[in-house]
Amino acid sequence: MKTKILIIGACGQIGTELTAKLRATYGVENVIASDIRKLENDVVNNGIFEVVNALDYNQIENLIEKYEITDVYLMAALLSATAEKNPAFAWDLNMNSLFHVLNLAKDGKIQKIFWPSSIAVFGPTTPRNNTPQYTVMEPSTVYGISKQAGERWCEYYNKQYGVDVRSIRYPGLISWSTEPGGGTTDYAVDIYHKAITEGTFTSFLSANTALPMMYMDDAIKATIGIMQAPAEQIKIRSSYNLSAMSFTPAEIAEEIKKHFPDFTIDYNPDFRQKIADSWPASIDDTSAREDWGWSNDFTIENMTADMFKNLKETVYNN
Repeated sequence: MKTKILIIGACGQIGTELTAKLRATYGVENVIASDIRKLENDVVNNGIFEVVNALDYNQIENLIEKYEITDVYLMAALLSATAEKNPAFAWDLNMNSLFHVLNLAKDGKIQKIFWPSSIAVFGPTTPRNNTPQYTVMEPSTVYGISKQAGERWCEYYNKQYGVDVRSIRYPGLISWSTEPGGGTTDYAVDIYHKAITEGTFTSFLSANTALPMMYMDDAIKATIGIMQAPAEQIKIRSSYNLSAMSFTPAEIAEEIKKHFPDFTIDYNPDFRQKIADSWPASIDDTSAREDWGWSNDFTIENMTADMFKNLKETVYNN
């Protein structure tokens, strides 16, 4: 049976690049992008696009039937810092959208689900360095609470109903092609823009706050990789730890100075510092590497070079 994909939340930070890669992989006609509103961008203009509310079960069901969807990538969510400003809505969106696709799969209407979790599932009592796959999880943010609960539901639906749901815990994601989306790790996107446009940057995290990070190319590679892996290789049905690199604002600033020697950084920690302090500094992703062959291509060095190359050529035209 031909793979037919529905992406819910296709206009978000991850969804934008995931949509492009899935269209290139499976064919434009086999990938249906959707989001809450129709924007003027490549996701909308370069393939099939439908307006859908992730909280509306009937809208999702209708799209699945209309396009004979086999796989759903549920990317709609309210991110960490944004969710703290509207906890009730964040819980509603992050949880009920998941229930909709889990129930559609339980009823045999779709074959496979990708649902992203996050390092936000961990908390201040979690071992911060080389955080294990199985460990204490006491998240202190609305986003983290909803992702932890979502992991438990994914595992439950797999065990009880045989739902083929697959998940990875994204670290902080860095991309040149999409604007920062309200996450605690988004300083590591903005800093590259400011290096080019202003030559200086004020970090909302302290100098030595280490967090797990990943270049978007690797995140997309992992997302498609776990979905393409044979079902028997997916041994964890809550969510897999995923890692590529860890660094601090001071370390990324030093890497940027190799390209912009006059670049300066200062520090003015805000409410996001407390969120960052509750998250791991580095991640053990051995299970993902052993079970379905995950490996990262990007380090802080080649990521920084690629960021500046693409930003200069595409965003700032210089």
